[in-house]
Amino acid sequence: MARKKQLIIPIFIPFAGCPHRCVFCNQAAITGGYRLPSPGDVSETVRSYLSTWNGPGRREVAFYGGNFTGLPEALQRDYLETAYEFVLNKTIHALRLSTRPDYISRETLHLLSRYGVETVELGVQSMKDEVLKLSGRGHDSMATVRAVKLLKGEGFKVGLQIMPGLPGDTRATIIETTRRASELRPDFVRVYPTLVVGDTPLHGRYLRGEYAPWALEEMVDVLREVYGIFNDSGIPVIRMGLQPTKELEESIVAGPYHPSLRQIVDKDF
Repeated sequence: MARKKQLIIPIFIPFAGCPHRCVFCNQAAITGGYRLPSPGDVSETVRSYLSTWNGPGRREVAFYGGNFTGLPEALQRDYLETAYEFVLNKTIHALRLSTRPDYISRETLHLLSRYGVETVELGVQSMKDEVLKLSGRGHDSMATVRAVKLLKGEGFKVGLQIMPGLPGDTRATIIETTRRASELRPDFVRVYPTLVVGDTPLHGRYLRGEYAPWALEEMVDVLREVYGIFNDSGIPVIRMGLQPTKELEESIVAGPYHPSLRQIVDKDF
């Protein structure tokens, strides 16, 4: 069955709202720069995308690349109010954003719901506490459990992002993360195998021989099992592997990267 046409307008807020830097993270390489957009930039970006969009498909504005609910509340409101104007004039259907599991509270969700946010994606990365600790995440797996419960209780759609191959990961820990994530019954998941990107703490560990990235063949093998678990649970895997960009490909030092990873992994499904 063909996918319904959909427009997701990405607004990148690189590093913004993040309390510290995770070992794998270099948002500049992924998003192309550090500059935080102004509310005016948000409006301009939305208008630009809409000007080239044809068709009746669903249209959403998405705040990606940082910890949205960790931003100062005034800035959250500025962004949300700007994007919500397009919801009010019916050119955008809803908003979505990504954030950390430990920055979800009932008060925060009440703010989001007032401005048309329907979907919240959580950067879970792992459901193993030791892996989270080694990756510098600053929260444990129960923070994810609590966040998903709150989100579902307030009627939000929930997406989970996991990162197989983090420091301390084994095939067994990756599969455990997958099973525990599927038990939370998210509406969808994204799977981003861990890459060694330049100018990250993980890059330093790699150079010192303290971290060995997974080979592509090994990662593809475990990802087929990951995909099978989510597939059997009826949970859509909407992305597998980072979106190929020139900035990303130039910054990758090592790791299981392939621009068509999804096609390799799910060819047997």
